[in-house]
Parts: sequence; structure tokens; C-alpha cells
Amino acid sequence: MIRFCFLRLLSALGMALLATLIVFLITNMVPGDPVLAQLGDLAASNPAFVAAMRHQYGLDLPLWQHYLVFLTNLLHGDLGISIASHRPVLTDIETYAPATLELATLGFLLALVVGLPLGILAAVKRDGWQDHLARFVSLLGVSAPTFWLAFIMLSFFYGYLGIAPGPGRLDPISLPPQGGTGFYLIDTIMAGDWEGLRDVASHLVLPVIVLAAATTGLITRTVRASMLEVIYQDYVRMGRAKGLGERYLLLRHVLPNALIPIVTVSGLAYAQLLTGAVMTETVFSWPGLGRYTFESAATLDIPAIMGVTLLVALVYLVINFLVDVSYAFLDPRLRT
Repeated sequence: MIRFCFLRLLSALGMALLATLIVFLITNMVPGDPVLAQLGDLAASNPAFVAAMRHQYGLDLPLWQHYLVFLTNLLHGDLGISIASHRPVLTDIETYAPATLELATLGFLLALVVGLPLGILAAVKRDGWQDHLARFVSLLGVSAPTFWLAFIMLSFFYGYLGIAPGPGRLDPISLPPQGGTGFYLIDTIMAGDWEGLRDVASHLVLPVIVLAAATTGLITRTVRASMLEVIYQDYVRMGRAKGLGERYLLLRHVLPNALIPIVTVSGLAYAQLLTGAVMTETVFSWPGLGRYTFESAATLDIPAIMGVTLLVALVYLVINFLVDVSYAFLDPRLRT
């Protein structure tokens, strides 16, 4: 087991190093000058000032030397200085990450709570009305574009019915909760601010539903397919012939042996929620990493783009590593 984890960790480290090179090369091949994109017309007409700015961000170095400097700084936890905000990129990420993590985690939990039972029901009641309903819901969730669903939800429940709060994490007159974690739900609970908790929770409802929609459909379809693959195996038929109850067979034999594809898809879905919430956060004015990434790309903020892209790669590597390790616990044959 230790050797299994060590090999997976070694592979993840190698992929992380390769990811830094790919991210660096792609980002530096983006057309346009990030310095000129940030400067006004008067400052951009001053060659000395432009050269000083390019030197400050290392843009005047040869590509290979710039990469070595970037890699050395990265090993010291330095992602550079944002051209737009003039703050360390790591500080910006620490500021915006809790909002995205809170939103993505709740969306993922909602997708699991809805998708798992729906997929199991669809497999058990194959070709019944429950199966058709589950497949319709999953198809609707996967097919609906995120930005379209976000606009529809916001326009209907906030604009037309007026029963949902507007965009943002809080009402415009509310102050951020004191707590320091950046997770507003946790901060309001720790402070005992129940009115603030109601405000935070009400603003989370619509974006969480939008973010969970596609993931719910994906999990439902995966659970159904994986369960159907196992439910007709010979050992399940043998257990049924020996008089074992359907619920016992389902929970003790079918579901545990169907978990590997479900864990794989769930892990990747959570990573996608953490890193792919750009449209949801933009529509709902959610101050998270997705919105920060969009604004950085719009202003050609190269250090910020590289920092966020590396964070995305790291999230996928960590979740893939955890999923690989979980395989060894779910299936002892994989440990060797």
C-alpha cells in the first residue's frame, strides 16, 4: 500500500512539473503586450517607463531564463505580482478562493444527494417510469448551458417572482461576517449571527443549483450505468437465489462493486466545479476565482493567469491522486 501511494505521488509530482512548463509556454505565447494593456496612452508612449515595467515583471528576459526565474519563485511560494491589482497573485488567490470553494463544495454535495439516489433508483427500476424520469433529469442537466440556466434562474426567481436575492454573496447593505476564514457560512455560524447566516444562505441557493445541475446529470448517468453493469453479475443472482434480500444485495454487494467508476467521475466533477465556475460566478457577480480569472484574461494579467492556471492543474493532480489512492481501498486487487 505504501509503495502504491509512493508511486502515485511520484507520478503526480512529475505531472506537476510538466504542468508548470506547459502553462508557462502557453501563457507567454498569448498575443498582445500585458504591460501596454494596463498602461494609459500617455504612459505607453514613454519607452523608458514601458521598459521599466517590462523589467519589473521579467518580461524582458529570454524565455528559458524567465521560466527558471518563475520556477525558482514558485518553489518559494511566490506566484508573482498581479499587473492589474499590484498585489501578490497568491494573496489574490487566498482572497477569492474561499468564495469558490464554498460554492463548489455545496454544489457538489447537492449533486451527490440528488444524483446518487436517482441513479440507484434508475438502475433498480430499469425501463420503468422512475428510470425514464431519472434519464430525463440527467439529460436536461447535462444539456442545459450553464450561462443560459444561470440567466433563466436569476431572471425568473429574482427579476420576475422577486423571491430570491440579487447577485453577490450578501445584500448590498450587509457587511462581510467577521471570522477570517473567508467562508461566510462558517464565519456567521461561529459568530452566532443568524440573520447574517440567513442572508448568506439565501444568496447561495440559486448559484449552487445552477452549478450542481450538470454534475447531477453526470453522476446520475454514471451511477445508473455502473449499477446495471454489476446488478446482473452471477454472484448477485446467486445471492438472490439463496434468499438474500434485495436491499441487502444492493447495499452489501452491488453498490460497493460499482463504486470505482462513481468515485472517478465524482472526483473529476468536483475538480471541474472548483475550476470551471467562471460563467456561474460572472452571472451571479460572485467574487470567486472564476470571476477573477475572467477579469485577468480580459486585462492580459499574465502573472494572475499563470497563477490561477497552475492552481487548476494542482487541484486536478491532487484530486486524481486521492481518487487513485481510494481505488486501493475499494478494490484490494489494485494494491499489488
